Amino acid sequence: MNLITAGILGIIEGITEFLPISSTAHMVLISNLMHLVQSEFVKSFEIIIQLGAILAVVVLYGRKYIRDWACIKKVIIAFIPTGILGFIFYKTIKSLIGNQHVVLWALFLGGLGIIFFELIYRKKEIYEGDISVITNRQAFIIGLCQSASMIPGISRSAITVISGLAMGIHRKAIVEFSFLLAVVTMAVATVYDFSKNFNSFSVDQFDYLAVGFIVSFLTAILAIRFMVKYIKDHSFIAFGIYRIVIAALFYLFIIR
Repeated sequence: MNLITAGILGIIEGITEFLPISSTAHMVLISNLMHLVQSEFVKSFEIIIQLGAILAVVVLYGRKYIRDWACIKKVIIAFIPTGILGFIFYKTIKSLIGNQHVVLWALFLGGLGIIFFELIYRKKEIYEGDISVITNRQAFIIGLCQSASMIPGISRSAITVISGLAMGIHRKAIVEFSFLLAVVTMAVATVYDFSKNFNSFSVDQFDYLAVGFIVSFLTAILAIRFMVKYIKDHSFIAFGIYRIVIAALFYLFIIR
């Protein structure tokens, strides 16, 4: 890895983290295109630079929700399933990062799932409103569904938003809740991975992490703003099609 590849991966992370297309899948695939070996550091890098994307959410939404204890409670409840399962299956999950076949199948099937859901869903929100309308029970179910995104390629954003929509939560409310849930989920995952691996990082590798962090923060701000505007008038079908096309192209022309 060098500073240029660190910056490229930072851009990929920032753009894709909050879109329903899987940031991990894109970083793995782009890394392989750049012939970047999926070493333990690269796997940790792909997890740790998520802190930049987290900071983007804090900057954009922190003032709005920092004192909303009811909302914070729901986010914590939603995090519990992923936190427990992530701790138990940490080694297994990390071993899957870099497996292009797992990533591509997750992208493809996830794309089909998004399209199928949107076609039968057709904006059947039971009620409108903000995050306050989400119940503790719904928050826990959303968090349970989020656990599936530990498989690289599933997309945390996609599965949390779709699970919320399936329960009748308004699209804007569940998207914002997904942003906030990402803060806790990615912060804990990053701190845990960093605590287990930072002793093995070289000085140069810390520079790469810094570049990836800064670039992912800047691009994530743009991605979040785009997502909030996009959902006002669009479904996720375009993202589903994109996932299928990317998976097919990589299988047909790139994977050996």
